[in-house]
Amino acid sequence: MTETPAHDHVHPDTQTVEQVVRAQLATALGGRRGMLEAAVPTAAFTVLYLTTHELRVALVVALGAAGVLLVVRLAQRSTPQFVLNSLVGIGIGALFAWRAARGGGDEGDQALAYFLPGILYNAAYAVGMALSVLVRWPVIGFLVGSVTGDPTAWHEDRAVVRLCSRLTWLLALPCVIRVLVQGPLYLAGRNGWWDESSAVGALGVAKLAMGWPLQVAALTAMVWLLGRNRTPATA
Repeated sequence: MTETPAHDHVHPDTQTVEQVVRAQLATALGGRRGMLEAAVPTAAFTVLYLTTHELRVALVVALGAAGVLLVVRLAQRSTPQFVLNSLVGIGIGALFAWRAARGGGDEGDQALAYFLPGILYNAAYAVGMALSVLVRWPVIGFLVGSVTGDPTAWHEDRAVVRLCSRLTWLLALPCVIRVLVQGPLYLAGRNGWWDESSAVGALGVAKLAMGWPLQVAALTAMVWLLGRNRTPATA
């Protein structure tokens, strides 16, 4: 008789890797509200720049929108983490735009520069997660370790490492897609292969379309994968 692996039969009260990862991801991404808070300032910037071609106005309104969302969070005494993330992103984008202006770039160059940090961030994030899988220490595994109390014990179980590797690839996929789409759009506008205003508009649309909708698609795939097995969250 073939012996059944221990992780195929788990006591109902045992916390599984799948439960841990699902809960941790929901917390880390902030749910629908957190993703919406990340999208609103970007939408405000894109729409205003395309309709007014005034970079300062677009930046001020985007920062103002994030500021309002922050005030609401503080008034409700809920975590401002996701709004602060948005503010930091806008601030870094504004810094890149300012540097483009200092370098003699026109408003089109400055608007394109606003999107560059996001592209670089996604590239770095994708490379980091890919490397973590290739060295067999997938990022998702540390989410498991943060709950079990031992940050590295999960690595001793091949089934856990395999599951966490697949989940990490799925988490990295949206970043890869964003870079593959937004990178060429940025280069096309920056190098004059495409009209700057059109490139900015395309980047704005791509950033919104590939923001929370793409993240939700990846999370849906992760939930499907998590629903297939029950792996004990123990070493």
